[in-house]
Amino acid sequence: MGDPLAAMLEARSVALVGASPRPGSLGSRMICEVAKSPRRPRTYLVNPRYADIGGVPCYQSLGGLPEAVDLALLAVPDAALEDQVKSAAAAGARSAVIFGSAVDSGRPPGPGPGLGTGPGLRDRIASIARDTGLAICGAGCMGFVNVARGLRAIGYTEPDPLPAGPVALVTHSGSVFSALLRTRRAFGFTVAVSSGQELVTAAAAYARYALTLPETKVLALVLEAVRDAPLLRSVLATAAARDVPVVLLAAGVSAASRSLVAAHSGALAAGDGAWQALASAYGVHRVGDLAELADTLELFCAATRRTRPSHGQGLATVHDSGFERAHVADMAAAVGVPFAPLTEATRERLAAVLDPGLEPGNPLDVWGTGRDSETLFAETLSALADDSNVGAVALAVDLVPEYDGDDSYRDAVLAAAARTSKPVAVLASIPAAIDIAAASRLRAAGVPVLESTRSGLLALGHYLSRAAHLSPETVAITALSGDKPGAASHDRRARWAAALTAGPLRGADHFELLRDYGIPAVQARSAVTLESALKAADAIGYPVALKTDMRGISHKSDTQGVRLGIADPAELGVAYQDLAARLGPAVVVCEMAAPGPELILGMARDPALGPLIVAGAGGVLTELLSEHAVALPPLSEDAAATMIGGLRFAEILGGVRGQPPADAGAVISALVAFSVLVAELGEHLDAFDINPLICGPRGVVAVDALAVRKCDSSRRRSS
Repeated sequence: MGDPLAAMLEARSVALVGASPRPGSLGSRMICEVAKSPRRPRTYLVNPRYADIGGVPCYQSLGGLPEAVDLALLAVPDAALEDQVKSAAAAGARSAVIFGSAVDSGRPPGPGPGLGTGPGLRDRIASIARDTGLAICGAGCMGFVNVARGLRAIGYTEPDPLPAGPVALVTHSGSVFSALLRTRRAFGFTVAVSSGQELVTAAAAYARYALTLPETKVLALVLEAVRDAPLLRSVLATAAARDVPVVLLAAGVSAASRSLVAAHSGALAAGDGAWQALASAYGVHRVGDLAELADTLELFCAATRRTRPSHGQGLATVHDSGFERAHVADMAAAVGVPFAPLTEATRERLAAVLDPGLEPGNPLDVWGTGRDSETLFAETLSALADDSNVGAVALAVDLVPEYDGDDSYRDAVLAAAARTSKPVAVLASIPAAIDIAAASRLRAAGVPVLESTRSGLLALGHYLSRAAHLSPETVAITALSGDKPGAASHDRRARWAAALTAGPLRGADHFELLRDYGIPAVQARSAVTLESALKAADAIGYPVALKTDMRGISHKSDTQGVRLGIADPAELGVAYQDLAARLGPAVVVCEMAAPGPELILGMARDPALGPLIVAGAGGVLTELLSEHAVALPPLSEDAAATMIGGLRFAEILGGVRGQPPADAGAVISALVAFSVLVAELGEHLDAFDINPLICGPRGVVAVDALAVRKCDSSRRRSS
């Protein structure tokens, strides 16, 4: 095997360094777990303290093994780690798992020198591994299991046999690794990796390997940070192209929130901006917690055994409680899961079996007299599944133990599921009340049991949304096309790159830059004297706006550095004298724009992903709506439309309270053009704001803009 990572994950020979006969120790558990591997790798015990363990010879060192192993598991104290990594590399090992935290004695955890001098332990280990081509899982990890290829490389007791299935799991969290292996849910794994600190081998590398396994049909990622952005983007593009759903649970605050930039975009992109951008670019299904993750994985796994319908993007639910029907309807509205409108034929079919007084509809309450409930539930579920508007069906019941032995709910779902290729699920409400035996029977038959109302509805929403996405090929191509500007833009890019390198842009230069990229902007001229300001206003035409253009003043309104609606030269003179006296002589004179809904378009820089596009409500609505969308540049028109359409601000653009709708095509075109600007010039920028872009019925116009060069931000952070 030429690839060290493949050698790790499919190891034929394994050395267990720190093997121990002491019951309950890491070294002892490691021996037991590797021995359970169905592939039966050649296994060597290494510990100089023992001649043998349980009759199996124990080697003094890795250098004394009869062969160079594919994988070394290092169950040794941190103080011994560096020497053992060196020994593994010197002995020709292809890879290693480091269970320990790799913390220097007397140093704080984390990379870098910390206390004392020289690189820390983690840096030294990483350097050894990179120099010798050694793949490393960890440090601070649980190891991995390759269920599809029959290998257990763990030091902690896990189920035997391991749950096999179509999910590939890569997680930074060892706790999540163990929890998902032990869930007893209706999903299993091709490979599951606890990647830990990623000293050398990035989490995305395991995901890339997982996609080479034909058994992998779903990719689950539980990540705290993006450590190899190009590789992760490549993996997500591959998954999209192969129609493999990616389910992502992200933790921690994006580094974008720590950007010390002067523009609004950094604040808007804070929090989860990078994750949001990745998800929107590649059709990733982001989940908010582990319950939603588990329900979504179970539903997607069940769907891999069925034919996904080419139409029908709404949900249909059947209930035995009027209150719970209303509750589910409320929750579905809150989380944005649509109910399917029913055809007249479906309504007639339902009416034929419902008790008098019950109305055929969706969601559907079928509980009347309780007669022949199995037939009633099976028929109503089947009728809904047969509706062309329906993409998924759920029996929304508590699924509690039935002390009279009535299995009609369970059997009705099984019967309905057998009649359709669409997913039929049980949507339970209280996890602790679920009948374990009934759930196990349903899951064994391929019927997912979603364990709570909210997480189950969110999972159904993820499933239904796949049909509404762009084709995987389009998503992948669009997402990857942004890093290299086309040849036709070379001169423009070179011109503005040189301008940004030379120094901060003056106020009027920002508007010229926008127009050069096809973004409409107000006419503007810079001035440093009253005479030049008056000439600029005469050229533009009154009324005008006057704004300070002094360097170091990023948010002009905060310093009372803006005067609007200046009607004549006299008023301009008074305004100029005030700004010059308080803030300095440099100003920009701008054309006044007609009022309209205000949008912020911005760029923020994420340390891992680079430039991000940010869009959100501008003006007074910035705080009121408190929303934004984040994406990777450049954007296609479809992606831009989706980005804007996902904002509540889209309702305002559509026209409210008698106001005419904004020119949607112009808004989308401006966003696409801005994304091209960012793709071409982002390497020179830490942030860029168009704030606001006024959106009117006859087009859009940028009224103010601010570019923050990378070198300017670097100086500010170091000062």
